[in-house]
Amino acid sequence: MTSAARVADATGNWVDTVAPQWSRPYLRLARFDRPIGSWLLLMPCWWSAALSAGVAHRLDRLPVDLLLFFVGAFVMRGAGCTWNDITDRDLDAKVERTRSRPIPAGQVSVRAALIFLVAQALVGLVVLLQFNRFAIATGIASLLIVAIYPFMKRITWWPQIVLGLAFSWGALMGFAATFGRLDATAFVLYAGSICWVIAYDTVYAHQDAEDDALIGIKSTARLFAERTHEALVIFYGLAVVLIGVAFALAGSGVAAWIALALFAVQLGWQVRRLEINDPALCLRIFKSNREAGLILFAGLVIDAVMRAA
Repeated sequence: MTSAARVADATGNWVDTVAPQWSRPYLRLARFDRPIGSWLLLMPCWWSAALSAGVAHRLDRLPVDLLLFFVGAFVMRGAGCTWNDITDRDLDAKVERTRSRPIPAGQVSVRAALIFLVAQALVGLVVLLQFNRFAIATGIASLLIVAIYPFMKRITWWPQIVLGLAFSWGALMGFAATFGRLDATAFVLYAGSICWVIAYDTVYAHQDAEDDALIGIKSTARLFAERTHEALVIFYGLAVVLIGVAFALAGSGVAAWIALALFAVQLGWQVRRLEINDPALCLRIFKSNREAGLILFAGLVIDAVMRAA
């Protein structure tokens, strides 16, 4: 039986073994025990920062921007998860995987969670204020999407689209930070990232498909059901094509294109390996998207360095 002190789909980690006891429910609320979501939020930020640095043929701000995006992604993902758990506390109590989360488990009160949410948002604001005015405004604009996302699974079979809009926002932020504007390259990269998110979160949602059906929660996992593999081919395929168009618009070099090819291979492996009725495998495949994202990022960094030389 899963201990009430640990979220059901988390395994032993530094939160469970090193963090002070009083802090553990809050760290779990922010998902620091499961950082994969923060990494996936970070990937489009890093892609955009590296791609825009390549377009600008300059690297002077890239290390700082990468660090700021890293901190911002982890903090704001924590804030988003805290908001999600506040709004979903009654639903989470009905799902096996989520009933041990801090709020439904009684480890954190709603009031305390709201205070923690504000604290995280303030840290995120401090990070955001390090960018130019246009990037600050662009970052603030994402908050509306973040705010409405938890409610989407109650009203649409496509909540993954809204998640994609939120989790891919970083694809715009790198260009906003580098150039103080957005162009076609940024928007096409954003669209490609949205398709990527829709696909990988469909894989993730298959862990909860049975419980979601019982309590009336909608998702693309339930919508696609046995056609999930075909849907993944479409959305992962669109992701690769759209990201490739962004690379073409940016004039990217061979390193970026090699990385995109490897990215596509990894996504293809996911589709081939997936068994939607195996929740543990769904989680492993979902998590492998961090490696896919890092492959693409590495190629973009190499390309940016070569173009700036």
